[in-house]
Amino acid sequence: MAHPVKIALVGMGWWGQKMLSVLQSAPEDIQVVRAVEPNIDTVRQLCADKGIALSADYADALNDPAVEAVVLATPHSLHTDQIAKAVAAGKHIFCEKPLALTKAEAERSVALCRDAGLVLGMGHERRFEPPVAEMLAMADAGTLGRIHQIEANFSHDKFLTLARDNWRLKADQAPAGGMTATGIHLLDLSVRLLGAAESVLCICEQLSSDLPQGDTVAAFVKFKGGGTSYVSASLANPFISRFAVFGSKGWIDIRDKAHVEAPDGWIVTSAMAGGPIVTREIGKAEPVKDNLVAFARAVRGADYPITADHLVNNIALLEAVFASAKSGRIETVA
Repeated sequence: MAHPVKIALVGMGWWGQKMLSVLQSAPEDIQVVRAVEPNIDTVRQLCADKGIALSADYADALNDPAVEAVVLATPHSLHTDQIAKAVAAGKHIFCEKPLALTKAEAERSVALCRDAGLVLGMGHERRFEPPVAEMLAMADAGTLGRIHQIEANFSHDKFLTLARDNWRLKADQAPAGGMTATGIHLLDLSVRLLGAAESVLCICEQLSSDLPQGDTVAAFVKFKGGGTSYVSASLANPFISRFAVFGSKGWIDIRDKAHVEAPDGWIVTSAMAGGPIVTREIGKAEPVKDNLVAFARAVRGADYPITADHLVNNIALLEAVFASAKSGRIETVA
């Protein structure tokens, strides 16, 4: 690119610091020029060491003419208002998942960015994992045939050590157990492969922890165009990440060797009609960085692969998941 996109990192907790770390290897695409963190003392030295301006007020980033885009690693319920303020300031936005907690909020944010000609990026880095990107390309090309089913689980126990009043465990930020933390990625890939969802049955239970919103969640999704997806997640068992796609011409099962916080490659097992079952290993990559780089290049005019329809359809499904977890019934996706 002619020059890197200058960004402000908003929210410098666990994931904000992860993004800062990976962006050190992409200076030609992105330059972090400012950080925003309400608990300013927790990152004062980190930002000083890296020469990054730091403040506690989001408005400082929006009013900074050097900032072209904001990257939001903030509590979920803040996203809609923060996006609206960024649009008003003429800043492009990359938002950590989930985009919103209701379909109406997602539609509002998407429309604001579209009408202002601003790029809206999304923290769905799973799409940028090499075996997942390959699987999506195969599905698009028809190599897997008609997609019948998806089975997926993304679990970890990283939140067991969090204080129980941490925002990631609160009812207004993260209902339905691990759905906003991990399951949302699996819903995104399901929507990407099968389109808009029709209905969902979700069960969320508290089985082996005191996590206030439950530790184990499972959702069974039916799609408008046919096909189903079973998405499950736990916040109380050791890490596992598995995404399996079954089509009329072939199937693929992708398993991460480690959490995306510190990726260590993937094990991919697959079979095509009439052929053997094949297992192969794929080496390390950094999908968090690759997603942010794709966003920066979109700011400079390239296409960004996560579309407005994907964003809205994903949150419509998420909202129905929340409703089903509460009601215990099959809920229609708006």
